[in-house]
Amino acid sequence: MKLQKRFVALVRQYFKENGEVWLQNLPKLIHYCQQKWSIQVKEPFPSLSINYVAPAIMEDKTEIVVKICIPGESFLDELEALQLFRQRGIVQLIDSDKENGIIILEKLSPGYTLAEVQDDEEACRLASGVIKNLTIPAPAYSRLPTVTAREDKLQKLVDTHSDGVGPVSRQTLEIAFRIFKYLNQTTEKNFLLHGDFHHYNVLASGEGTWRAIDPKGLIGEIEYDLVQYMLNRQPGEGAYEVIEKRAEIFTKELNLNKERLLLWGYCHTVLATSWTVNDDGTYDESFYQGIEIFEKLYEANFGTKVCLKKFD
Repeated sequence: MKLQKRFVALVRQYFKENGEVWLQNLPKLIHYCQQKWSIQVKEPFPSLSINYVAPAIMEDKTEIVVKICIPGESFLDELEALQLFRQRGIVQLIDSDKENGIIILEKLSPGYTLAEVQDDEEACRLASGVIKNLTIPAPAYSRLPTVTAREDKLQKLVDTHSDGVGPVSRQTLEIAFRIFKYLNQTTEKNFLLHGDFHHYNVLASGEGTWRAIDPKGLIGEIEYDLVQYMLNRQPGEGAYEVIEKRAEIFTKELNLNKERLLLWGYCHTVLATSWTVNDDGTYDESFYQGIEIFEKLYEANFGTKVCLKKFD
């Protein structure tokens, strides 16, 4: 079985030896899927995923999607999120196999992503509609992580990088960590979040209908779940105006707290930028410029700079 080179490289990069073993076993897992669900698995979708995702056809000619993951926390989080959302604005879960890390999903049609909507403001309003459908209170009992886990990741960076991470200074890391802590401590109501909500995880499903895919599963404020979308698909020029407009639309359409949205934007963007720093010093420059954009937006809207003193 010939696998996409980029897919193989990503699996090896993220999972090391375990990834290599899983890749060797992947043909058997695909055969297992075909036997268990009486399906015919087609060529995988081209993607940058670390999971094997491919269309398949059932005996009654119904089109579905097979997703095979390395079993572990991420797989279990996604599976629980799909079950908890119960088809509310999200792709339908048909079946699963926990032991082997397999999820069987409906195939959304026509299936193009929100990234193909050329009008950025229209795309943002469509994304708001998907979030409205996804919005449900956090479950009373769940294994899903909370946004506090992201705070912990940032604290680890502060503790282990005395000179900062790539272009992100030590002071910026500290400010972002204090804001993370402040926001988590002052959260009044938690919701079930998608956890990785952006243009490429929203697909067209029927005329005028859009649904989310690939939830990571997270517990926290709605405002936090929108930051990744605002960072995604920034233009080469005019990024400030684009993010400003996205924040305005989300705040209005979803009745959100704009101050908290911008603060979450700042501290998450610091974390997200840090994650992109490579050993050779390269990093995601659009994410990095997002730090300054959220800082300027906060000052423009609330008349004060993001600083340590306010959130001590």
